[in-house]
Amino acid sequence: MLSDQTAALLPIDMQKAFDQPPWPPRWNRELDRNGHALLAAWRRAGRPILHVRHDSVQPGSSLRPGEPGHGWREGFAPRGDEPMIAKSVNAAFIGTDLDLRLRRLGVTTIVAFGLSTDMCVSTSIRVGANLGYRMILASDACDCFDLPDGQGGVIPAAAIHAAHVATLRFEFATVATTAELLAAAAAA
Repeated sequence: MLSDQTAALLPIDMQKAFDQPPWPPRWNRELDRNGHALLAAWRRAGRPILHVRHDSVQPGSSLRPGEPGHGWREGFAPRGDEPMIAKSVNAAFIGTDLDLRLRRLGVTTIVAFGLSTDMCVSTSIRVGANLGYRMILASDACDCFDLPDGQGGVIPAAAIHAAHVATLRFEFATVATTAELLAAAAAA
């Protein structure tokens, strides 16, 4: 699964704002634990990590630079020379130099995780796949939100997550658990 030593890890939008209103409830209580485990494994192996942060340009957004929620969740800030990619739209590749950085590193495989499965993670995986990268979704290191269904009801976050994982698996990415990725990283 990770035969390429340059397989990059792409943590997406691991920011504090998603724990605060107005963001709806989430479902994955293992998000941080699994994300920390992936970061630790990539750091031990010396594999590339490129952190993605959402820098909103929308007035009043908790993800705007300078807002308390804009900061990194505990343990997810870049370390040393790990680069940070600032984006203002859903896809980490749009309006950034992410593609250029990855190509300069010789990366052909990207393992992505973060917030939220159905929005920035899914969009980044889809664009990455369209650009020719082999995309891997760390499905249990992602999370998403309960969302209104437009008819007065709510679609549970776990159902939204499951539908997006199925779509990504069908056409855009290999889907793996954190345990599978850790085992593959140790074997490579």
